[in-house]
Amino acid sequence: MNKLVTKSGLTVLLSSLFILSGLNTGWAQTRPGGAAPAAAPGGAPAAPAAPKSGIRPYNEVITAKAKTDKGLFKVHFLDGKYYYEIPDSLFGREMLVVTRYAKTPTMDGTYGGEELNEQVWKWQKRDKQVLIRIPSYRNIAAQGTDMYQSVKNSNLDAILASFEIKAINKDSSSVVIDVTDLFAKDVQSLGLPSQLRTQYKISALDESRSFVDTIKSFPINIEVRTSKTYRAAEPPGDRSVGSMTVEIHNSMLLLAKVPTKPRLSDDRVGIFSQTQTDYGIDAQKATVTRYARRWYLEPKDKEAYKKGQLVEPVKQIVYYIDPATPQKWRKYLKDGVNDWNVAFEAAGFKNAIVCLDPPNDPDWSPEDARYSVIRYFASNIPNAYGPHIADPRSGEILESDIGWYHNVMNLVRNWFFVQTAAINPEARSPKFKDEVMGQLIRFVSSHEVGHTLGMAHNFGSSVAYPVDSLRSPSFTKKMGGTAPSIMDYARFNYIAQPGDGDVVLYPGIGEYDKWAIKWAYTWFDNKTAEEDAKILNKWTVERAGDPRYFYGQQTGSPIDPRSQSEDLGDDAVKASTYGIANLKRILPNIEKWTYEEGKPYDNLRELYGEVLGQWNRYMGHVRSNIGGIYENDKTYDQKGPVYTHVAKAKQQEAVRFISAQAFNTPTWMLDQNILNKFDNAGIVERLRGTQVNILNSILEPNRLARVIDNTAKNGDKAYSLTDLFADVHKGVWGELKTGGNVDTYKRNLQRAYIERMGFLINKQDAPAVPAAFAAQMGPRFDASGSDIRPLARRELKNLASEIRSSLTKFTNPVVKAHLEDALVSIQDVLDPKN
Repeated sequence: MNKLVTKSGLTVLLSSLFILSGLNTGWAQTRPGGAAPAAAPGGAPAAPAAPKSGIRPYNEVITAKAKTDKGLFKVHFLDGKYYYEIPDSLFGREMLVVTRYAKTPTMDGTYGGEELNEQVWKWQKRDKQVLIRIPSYRNIAAQGTDMYQSVKNSNLDAILASFEIKAINKDSSSVVIDVTDLFAKDVQSLGLPSQLRTQYKISALDESRSFVDTIKSFPINIEVRTSKTYRAAEPPGDRSVGSMTVEIHNSMLLLAKVPTKPRLSDDRVGIFSQTQTDYGIDAQKATVTRYARRWYLEPKDKEAYKKGQLVEPVKQIVYYIDPATPQKWRKYLKDGVNDWNVAFEAAGFKNAIVCLDPPNDPDWSPEDARYSVIRYFASNIPNAYGPHIADPRSGEILESDIGWYHNVMNLVRNWFFVQTAAINPEARSPKFKDEVMGQLIRFVSSHEVGHTLGMAHNFGSSVAYPVDSLRSPSFTKKMGGTAPSIMDYARFNYIAQPGDGDVVLYPGIGEYDKWAIKWAYTWFDNKTAEEDAKILNKWTVERAGDPRYFYGQQTGSPIDPRSQSEDLGDDAVKASTYGIANLKRILPNIEKWTYEEGKPYDNLRELYGEVLGQWNRYMGHVRSNIGGIYENDKTYDQKGPVYTHVAKAKQQEAVRFISAQAFNTPTWMLDQNILNKFDNAGIVERLRGTQVNILNSILEPNRLARVIDNTAKNGDKAYSLTDLFADVHKGVWGELKTGGNVDTYKRNLQRAYIERMGFLINKQDAPAVPAAFAAQMGPRFDASGSDIRPLARRELKNLASEIRSSLTKFTNPVVKAHLEDALVSIQDVLDPKN
């Protein structure tokens, strides 16, 4: 459950860099209380003294009036200006700079605490200047290797800003610079990103309404809070203001001098990674290395750890609750964090992770990059997300802020209702008891925490359990949930039927989660990541073939039917059959179970839509078998194929199921006693759109290309394109043979069928694939150069012939007019006039 997203758990490093020349202008805002300039002879005000330039004595720049804050750098505040005193020992050290909103105006989807940017800075002293440089980690070579100098020559660090040295301290061990303008003026990487400037048509920063609020220095970090007002043609909120004001928080955190030992990523385990091209490796081509994203845990007692005893880590992973979080939900959010300790025990650690209330410390801030915080947003967005910030040199996670939107409660309310109300009295109300909602919050919290630990979605986990086993109380209790991973979107147990007993309804931390944490966090007393990788590969190969440890990556349109969202069990047809049976139990009771005295039918409308949406998901789960390909990532030391097409019989079964459940009008959803409470002539179009989407996604060029590929490779054993077209034809046009009633919904579907065939005949290629999923979905497919066009043309010719021969079976004038119009539409496709 990612903000989407992009805020799908990964942080994007923005690349826009701005070079500031000099940064010598004055303080951006006139401060009250300053003395008026002395009068010159004759009563005219004296001209202000010209500022002294060049390096001056320390006590002339940092006078006794300065307020000094000691920490990573000394920060001095004097006469409205902020100065950094930078020790020579910290020049050249890498520092992570994270920019966040502290407070925002009313902006949909944007809230205080959310990240805007992150960069690594190096402060460099050069003659009488100090520079901020931005190093790149895309291409690397270890110092001492033959390629080190070549890589350095091709990866020049960009200059973000330059400063004149104002003073040098007494023992010449540090220099003083004025950083006021760095934070008060418009430096894009420390303020609003370009996409927001475009969205709100921002022209410039209004310096008269922008200022530095505070700069605080701590032992390993410096925290800066600024207020920035931007002139904007279309600002959020009241446009007559012509501007928008935001509070920005910038954290600068000192990185370790020597990065921690990385862990080489592995496609067979779902851990986020970062990619570099390493030219220092002794190989005959540029080598791409991927480091897994993970916190670094080291045992306090290494000898006890080596003996297999559970040991506490030297540094515990600590999360804090946002002070803005409602009190009654804090316990459940904490439980969601602490639940992961059982997984860390698989890696040999006890008490590895904890969630705490915020400390009673005036210097503590949830924006401080040293602290990981569950941020609670007053938002109507039904979502939560779990990003993390990692050291770009090693993949070590340094900090994470979970974004928790208030309206996520409505999201889980809807899921829990539509998936469990048929068997679960606790879900049969528009508002759940606090304990029930608390457990749902705990589930979402655990999932998002998993992302902050480096874990990606594992959409293949839920396939591990047999469908009928999910109806068993003993099995689900033994397994601790509905799937081996809480990182799957295996929400709640929609398979269990009335009378099955006290089955487990929730997912929990499962066997895959324990395995992935063991893989990512086990501490090895080895010198190199390569030595660790050999052990980890052995472990991975030992678990290959066991569905509990299968990792299925997230895709937009799954090719592997095991790796999809919101599904349960190892048989989509059987699971969906059970799910639809439960929807048919919910719908007759939906008005009673959503009843609120004195309230309009808003909940009835919303939850009816959830029923329709859940039914559509079941169609999608089954559809993925059509043209499906199983993907099992392997290395050379593992036998067997990586890719295997779904069996012919299973694909045929999928089409028959969809024909029965979706192409035949689902009349059970069309209860007029329910619809007339909220539907104003919209259900026909709503159901038409859903049915047409199901049809079009079956006849989607990339899916059809996989069907063709299967036939080319496996011949008669494959489910061919002619098989698929014949089966879909039967489901959509079956009434032509029987003379049965062709109702409004079926007529709409038949029109869509002709349009889709026309698309396959006359369009040249498949629609564009989203970039995020292009690698998983394969290359775009050119339908014009394949068997799709001739077979689609033949299908329409045969359909026209069948319609003509069956017209006498129908006496309903609307149906006859529809079929006659279908003949015209087919002719227009086959012989377009334009």
